Amino acid sequence: MARSSTPVRKAWRSLGWLAAIIVVLLGIQTAGALFAGWSWTPKLALDLEGGTRIVLQAQTAEDQTVTQEQLEQAVSIIRQRVDASGVSEAEISTQGTSNIEVLIPGTPDKATLERLQSSSKLEFRPVLIAGAPTADTSGDGSTPTPTESATPTPTPTPSDSTPAPTPTDGSDPAYITPELQAAYDTFNCDDVVAAEANVAPADEPLITCQSDGSEKFILGPVEVDGAEITDAFSGQESGSNGVNTGRWAVNLRFTAKGGADIKALSTRIISLPDPRNRFAAVLDGYVITAPVVQGATDQPSITGTFTQETSTALAQQLKFGALPVSFVVQTRDSVSPTLGSSQLQSGLLAGLIGLILVVLYSFFQYRALASVTIASIVVAAIITYLVISILSWREGYRLSLAGVAGLIVAIGFTVDSFIVYFERIRDELRDGRGLVGAVEAGWKRALRTIYAAKGVNLLSAVVLGLVAVGSVKGFALTLGITVVIDVLIVVLFTHPMMQLIATTRFFSSGHPLSGLDPDALGAVYRGRAEFRVSTEARRAGANREAGRRQTIAERRAAELEAATAAATRAAKADEAKAARSASGGGSSKRTGSKKKGKR
Repeated sequence: MARSSTPVRKAWRSLGWLAAIIVVLLGIQTAGALFAGWSWTPKLALDLEGGTRIVLQAQTAEDQTVTQEQLEQAVSIIRQRVDASGVSEAEISTQGTSNIEVLIPGTPDKATLERLQSSSKLEFRPVLIAGAPTADTSGDGSTPTPTESATPTPTPTPSDSTPAPTPTDGSDPAYITPELQAAYDTFNCDDVVAAEANVAPADEPLITCQSDGSEKFILGPVEVDGAEITDAFSGQESGSNGVNTGRWAVNLRFTAKGGADIKALSTRIISLPDPRNRFAAVLDGYVITAPVVQGATDQPSITGTFTQETSTALAQQLKFGALPVSFVVQTRDSVSPTLGSSQLQSGLLAGLIGLILVVLYSFFQYRALASVTIASIVVAAIITYLVISILSWREGYRLSLAGVAGLIVAIGFTVDSFIVYFERIRDELRDGRGLVGAVEAGWKRALRTIYAAKGVNLLSAVVLGLVAVGSVKGFALTLGITVVIDVLIVVLFTHPMMQLIATTRFFSSGHPLSGLDPDALGAVYRGRAEFRVSTEARRAGANREAGRRQTIAERRAAELEAATAAATRAAKADEAKAARSASGGGSSKRTGSKKKGKR
């Protein structure tokens, strides 16, 4: 009894861990539904829900053309932007010789649309003037005072004979001609159009605004191209003593050339008066950030009043902002689902039919043990649904028909684990073990096989996810998730349940409906934890199956034992024959003597 109590305690401990995992997942989903606007159903992909179609048209000079290589590079960057915004299952492809078509599931939010439309090259320019976002309405022709600016406004030179000073660098106020100053004075951020009004050649100044319309600028020429950025990521800022300050920052990483250029720019403007000690990151003609330089380095960090969300969004804009050519949105319209709810219902019906067949097979093959299979599948389905739903609302994953196919295929993979385990238990019972011992010994043998099979399945899902695009990634993701959950269920539910039912009278007594009946196993249950070989089963050939499963060493030992027994029996037979022969000869002689005497 003490031996069987240990597996029971382990079983309850494992079931407790599984219950805790389900409670945590359910708590996350409930909290999201109550406080974050989540739904209890996963988001659907483009093929099941429909979405938005956006066509981006390349903008080039009249004497220039867009190459296929540039379009493919742009497709790759736009896909990174879409993925970074948490949208999955999007379809992005080239259209014709100068367009890119973007299909996004559902209705994209404003931030996603801005990422797609912000498709011009990213540029870094020094700030010359920063001021209020509205035009001068004083009526006296005076120049508005720049916001937080200590830079005096240049006074136009009235004499035409005096040549305009030549700027020495990109931060030189000599760039601000009277015409440029007048244009800045009348510039209104509310009226700016990104694709037209605030675009300038790379070697000339630019009048533009902050992307939120809070500030307008005169910027110097481009000094660092956005294509030089290799990475941008958000994180919490550390102070000079290495202690975390709790403030969010955006960290930039450049190529060797870009790092040298940004360091030279920072070194030059760090000591200049505000706002000329700032440089602006310009995306699609708008300033997305204009930080004050506080140190000269080739790996700068942008700090400010960031939250985690705003710092992440800025990092994504900087990282995915550089495109080989500029694009404008040509059309934007809604698209209907290509498959629709009827096809989804057909897929779910196919999965249900497959599940029913699995259940019927389990009852036919394993009788009452099928209840463990069904319970395991139900628990796996609950955990899978919660994980898919949380990923959908937390990470932007969308369930496509390919993803549904991955879930359906996983049913067969899950049942494979149960079959391997049950057959190992039966093997142990055939060898004469009791049910409690057979469950433990069978588990040790089955676990190695299960881990090997699931490792191959998981590796396949990972490789498929890395090399595939579009809906195939959804298939790989659901397949990988279900493989992990399958192992979790077998370890924390199926095996503990077998440990518990092994102590019940119905299963331990070898009931014909338990799936452990003697006729099916080739052994007869003689008592608790004891089996003996059945003559009837041997005649039926059941022992031949057990013999095939013996190891070579076991067979040799059996053959040696049989040969020894045969030799022993032969020796005894010879002895008996010799004895009988000796006894028969003596009788004949005595009889003969008697007869001779009478004669």
